[in-house]
Amino acid sequence: MTADMAQTPAMASIPALLARNAATFGAAPAYREKEFGIWQSWSWAEAQDEIRALAKGLIAKGAGPGDFVAIIGRNRPYLYWAMVAVQMTGAVPVPLYQDAVAEEMAYVLDHCGAKIVIAGDQEQVDKVLEIQDRLPNMAEMVYLDTRGMRKYDHTHLTSYADVQAEGRSADDAELDRRIAALGYDDTCVMLYTSGTTGKPKGVVLSNRNIIETARNSAEFDRLVQSDSVLAYLPMAWVGDFIFSIGQAYWTGFCVCCPEAQHTLVHDLREIGPTYYFAPPRVFETQLTNVMIRMEDASPVKQRMFRYFMDHARKVGPRLLDGESVGGMDRLKYRLGELCVYGPLKNTLGFSKVRVGYTAGEAIGPEIFDFYRSLGINLKQLYGQTEASVFITQQPDNAVSPDTVGVPSPGVEIRISDDGEVFYRSPGVFVEYYKNAESTAGTKDAEGWVATGDAGFIEEATGQLRIIDRAKDVGKMASGALFAPKYVENKLKFFPNILEAVVFGNGRDQCTAFINIDLTAVGNWAERNNIAYASYQELAGHPQVLETIRGHVEEVNASVAEDEMLSGCQVHRFVVLHKELDADDGEMTRTRKVRRRIVEEKFSDLITALYDGSDDVSTVTEVTYEDGRKGSISATLKVVDAAVQDTGARAVAAE
Repeated sequence: MTADMAQTPAMASIPALLARNAATFGAAPAYREKEFGIWQSWSWAEAQDEIRALAKGLIAKGAGPGDFVAIIGRNRPYLYWAMVAVQMTGAVPVPLYQDAVAEEMAYVLDHCGAKIVIAGDQEQVDKVLEIQDRLPNMAEMVYLDTRGMRKYDHTHLTSYADVQAEGRSADDAELDRRIAALGYDDTCVMLYTSGTTGKPKGVVLSNRNIIETARNSAEFDRLVQSDSVLAYLPMAWVGDFIFSIGQAYWTGFCVCCPEAQHTLVHDLREIGPTYYFAPPRVFETQLTNVMIRMEDASPVKQRMFRYFMDHARKVGPRLLDGESVGGMDRLKYRLGELCVYGPLKNTLGFSKVRVGYTAGEAIGPEIFDFYRSLGINLKQLYGQTEASVFITQQPDNAVSPDTVGVPSPGVEIRISDDGEVFYRSPGVFVEYYKNAESTAGTKDAEGWVATGDAGFIEEATGQLRIIDRAKDVGKMASGALFAPKYVENKLKFFPNILEAVVFGNGRDQCTAFINIDLTAVGNWAERNNIAYASYQELAGHPQVLETIRGHVEEVNASVAEDEMLSGCQVHRFVVLHKELDADDGEMTRTRKVRRRIVEEKFSDLITALYDGSDDVSTVTEVTYEDGRKGSISATLKVVDAAVQDTGARAVAAE
């Protein structure tokens, strides 16, 4: 299909693509969901019937052109149908993060003026009811899961099934008229940014943005109707929207929804998707679990695992990229596939993955190489909500852990004099809703968008390399380059380290906060008969601190080898007494560290890192799951780490 075809009425909107899919391959699976341990399936024709019934019911509830309809819940076909049904009515879907607290939801629902809320279950209904007096525009709420809802006031509260039942008895004429009126430049969805530096902004994306980006990115990776994807990432995130709606509706591939978050790994293995995306944190967690299981394996299995994985790291990526490999190495790799790589990929659920991507944060090179050494075609992309995701993608057989790829089809990139990356493409957002000032500050009159990231194009490969967020890249007191994300990603390669935040801009040395991974370190403690009562107690254990010191010093040795960034070695660190948490405002809902908030909240710890203190006492406010506030007190040990001599390099960099 060509871009011209996409602009015809039959391709001008997501509902139009749905009608095409139902007509072209109506019996093919469109959605799967595991419920009560059994995979349920809906064809494209069945999905269209479900969506049209819901759309007519929403029209009866008052949804119309220009309205906003919020959708809150976990990944379920019914809620994906809701987003398309809302579009059919002429209204705009606004998905929210299901784990957001009521206060966060209040801002988004009020800012967009949501008229109707479609909630996944009782928990989401309760959160909205808690703040409904601050939502003057909200007229109706629809709930999907009926459990626990019987005794609620149903004056303006209706079950999803009842809305569909009302829609099924309605005439098709008005719905058909509204679908036909949808244009290529009409709004497709509004997605809110994660708000790393302030209040979230509503990013308005048109049908043109989503369909053009879906078409270009799908053709880049040769995605086809027979592919399948596991939909498990937040529905409010732009990546899930482009994969599970944009690309799915363009190509017609199947969207599979897991039963629950805790069954995700098992469901992934059962469904065996051919197209897979995960942020670096997911790949880090999976690798941590692999390493934990290997520590519990027999000595024979451990030796076999290490032997074949050493060989895989040497030749696996080269085989994947089609490079020449010696006959003996190739034979040994095939033996490793039989004994280690194949079973491991099956356990991870990656046996059928043909195209895999990671993005959102930079992934540690060691983690990236681990998966590619298994023969998994894992690549990196670079994107933003404002770009409808795709800015760059890595082509097959041209993959590097240090770059994020070449411009996606239809995308132009330029680097400003100060190193900031700019782009323009058919996917560039229409505007920030109710925020003309921020729109003008981000997108100029020629359509160029400022990413806020610092980077450069590698001459040898033509691929973009991102250094860090432009606002986070700075200079050490010596003049050496300071790029914290580079060091943080190396630290997070170790299974024991869940999160790291590095400081040092304008200072004479770098320091760090570290979060331990409770699963990995807890497993170690259990195997060594070390008792602990809480995360805080385990994080402060002397043997844990010594282990983390070893990891930091290993990273320092690696960082010292990079002439540009050798000044970023970590001299001192503290292991935090609590995990950084989105509920406490320290991370976004997409698990990105809010660096400025962390600096302000733990300023006393930063002071101790630089004033020579051996320990520091602190009190930290925390938010419990029910929304109540509390505080925890702790005395943290400040740990010194050995660094490599880079005096000559620092002078050279200066």
